[in-house]
Amino acid sequence: MSTVRLLYRGETTFDFIRGRRRWYLVSGVLLSISLLSVLIRQFDQSIDFTGGTIVDVENRSGATVSEVRDGLSAIGQGGARVQLTESGRILVQTEALEPATQDEFVGTLADIAGADFGDTNVDAVGPTFGAEITRRAIQALVVFLIVIGAFISWRFEWKMALAALAALFHDLLLTAGVYSVVGFEVTPATVIAVLTILAYSLYDTVVVFDKMRENIVESRGKHTFTEIANLSMNQVLMRSINTSLTSLLPVGSLLFIGSYLLGAQTLREFALALFIGIGAGTYSSIFIATPLLTSWKETEEEWVRARRRTARRSEGSLEPAPIGAAPELAIETRETGAAPRPPKKRKKQR
Repeated sequence: MSTVRLLYRGETTFDFIRGRRRWYLVSGVLLSISLLSVLIRQFDQSIDFTGGTIVDVENRSGATVSEVRDGLSAIGQGGARVQLTESGRILVQTEALEPATQDEFVGTLADIAGADFGDTNVDAVGPTFGAEITRRAIQALVVFLIVIGAFISWRFEWKMALAALAALFHDLLLTAGVYSVVGFEVTPATVIAVLTILAYSLYDTVVVFDKMRENIVESRGKHTFTEIANLSMNQVLMRSINTSLTSLLPVGSLLFIGSYLLGAQTLREFALALFIGIGAGTYSSIFIATPLLTSWKETEEEWVRARRRTARRSEGSLEPAPIGAAPELAIETRETGAAPRPPKKRKKQR
């Protein structure tokens, strides 16, 4: 039977838990790089967070970036960020300016571009706007984490809540690290996208945990937690792959086609954070949340006893019944090869 068919039937036998130290190592390296980059390089924040002035004007004279910078350096604004857009416009961003200095700045840029003063678009933003966005985003994140942690603890158990939140922080820090390392600009759209991927990051994890809880009940104590975790992961693996693909394809279309090919700049910040976050969420639900939960659960006395029973069965060449098997199929066959006797029928009492 092909692997694809086994995936769709949930009958694959991939051992996700055995390689958990490898996954921990990979995530540890990536998170260390992300954390160091965030602390040292920090982020390339947009004007909405830092405050400043953006001037947009049509480049009628065909001026180059170096010509624009030379002209601005003559008035003491050589540190401004200059960008030539594909639509033939000059986009210049600088720090907040006084009204008189701003008029001189805009007039100089208009002369360089060969345009009139009135043809320029000026956007001035104060730093308090970015501070308000950051404050509200942090408040929303804290409320979200408290509600989600309480719900998963009530619906499942507190260890599952901790594992899910650990995977969530993994995705957030990894997304922040990519923005810091590569130098992507952080805008208000980025903050909105990051808050959006929180729910997606938890979706796959909760699906696995729900299947795991179902298999724990059906195993009737005859399997270790590692076996149950691996079975649950294999049963929902195709669902996770399909969910990831159906999410990444439209987001990828927004990012690569709408943003880069068609020039829809406003879509780029939102789609980029979604694309990175969805990829990180898929990885963490498979290789972080479930292995981490398994490491914690295997130390509990109940699962220590289950592991000992499994070890004794291995020594005696006894095989446990499949999870979910009927009680009469759970009778163990010994080394003699003789089939077990069927259970006696009980007489009905009148």
